Amino acid sequence: MRLLGAILGDRVVDIGSGQGDLARELVAATPSIDLLGLELSAAGCRIAGEKTPGATFLQTNLLEEQSPGAFAQWGTHATCSEVLEHVDEPALLLRNAMAYLAPGARLVITVPAGPRTAFDKSIGHRQHFTKKSITEVMRAAGLEVIDVNAAGFPFFNLYRTLVLLRGNKLVDDVKQQGAAATSASAGAVLKLFGPLFKLNTSNSPFGWQLVAVARVPR
Repeated sequence: MRLLGAILGDRVVDIGSGQGDLARELVAATPSIDLLGLELSAAGCRIAGEKTPGATFLQTNLLEEQSPGAFAQWGTHATCSEVLEHVDEPALLLRNAMAYLAPGARLVITVPAGPRTAFDKSIGHRQHFTKKSITEVMRAAGLEVIDVNAAGFPFFNLYRTLVLLRGNKLVDDVKQQGAAATSASAGAVLKLFGPLFKLNTSNSPFGWQLVAVARVPR
């Protein structure tokens, strides 16, 4: 929220809002903002709407040309968190999403870096990024790049290494135990690592979590 900089009266667009977890956190942190979530899944929009009734969630395919209607150039700020790794054309997705953003709007993007594990591939990660590649994506979308940091060293890297070492066994667990059971197990591990994540560096040559800030040209 600090990087986003949204305050009273700002309009935030959550690009690829999923089931609304980030949207709920954004509104909880700054209840005075207006929030629009853009999501491909109708079920995701419905669940997100139940979590944050005051927000609007719009079902749309951001890999296709957009007709935003009343939401044209609506957003003053935007987030796109853990979305771009799931698509083959991330620059196209961002370029289409810009139809909802006002000139000068500030956008915060997070994507994974580091090696792509068997589990990552099983949940649809088409690619992981480097500082150079995510910068190229943002510029190809027509955005002005402000900053790109590599966060997460050392404890997020350690967590990801454990996932990497488990490899196909973790994928097999999902198939055998179901996503809910595996998520509960993963949640327990994340709870253990949670306090350590606060000690991670915000920018390091070794960070496996990229945090980028960009702006829609004026």
